[in-house]
Amino acid sequence: MLQAVTAAALLFLLVPTDAHAMHISDGILPFNWAALWYAVAAPFVLYGLFRLKRESRESARLKPLIGMVGAAVFVISCMPIPVPLAGTCSHPAGTAMAAILIGPLYSVVAASVSLLLQALFLSHGGITTLGANITSMGIAGSFAGYAAFKGLEKAGAPVLIAAFVAGVVGDWATYSVTSLELASALHAPGAFMSSLKMIVLAFAPVQIPIGILEGVITAGAYKFLVSRRPEIFQGRASGAQA
Repeated sequence: MLQAVTAAALLFLLVPTDAHAMHISDGILPFNWAALWYAVAAPFVLYGLFRLKRESRESARLKPLIGMVGAAVFVISCMPIPVPLAGTCSHPAGTAMAAILIGPLYSVVAASVSLLLQALFLSHGGITTLGANITSMGIAGSFAGYAAFKGLEKAGAPVLIAAFVAGVVGDWATYSVTSLELASALHAPGAFMSSLKMIVLAFAPVQIPIGILEGVITAGAYKFLVSRRPEIFQGRASGAQA
């Protein structure tokens, strides 16, 4: 998995691009808040790695599959779209797509590797804020998108509609949690709700259409991969999903 995501990182390093601030950067969150989000993210990442180590013994194709999906998450989440009112950039997340293909736990692992490489090599996000970025993009995006997909699937919705909604929900969940993280750490005394509202409103004009775009990407990717290589997703409903 690491090799596939690293290859995607090297590809971006070789292509000249403008610098954009993406994810939550180093220096934004005070130490106590950065530590809190590390504490939230750590159990998901560690349990995901534990499950990967155990289940990869039974399936030789598991690690290559997660690596392929992880590389896709890396590329998708490196698409910067400026947010003028916030002085930063927004982007699709890709983790809802990953979650419905390989399960939310493995999606968290893939997102964690992608975010780490982006922080180290592309100046996207940061090491001190890695826990916060994993929590928003990896955990919230993966589990919210997966829950939406499974809920609609069980309700009898067409699978492509379920995948589209999963992409939208996962994207908006990512930025809802990002807004919560920023407002919690940076609000003035007694002004949490007003700070949260301002941050959400700053992201909304850009993130609403990005979420819809991510829904289209998720549905398209799901249709393409499952129609071309259905055998590699036969274990999608297995224990890897939770």
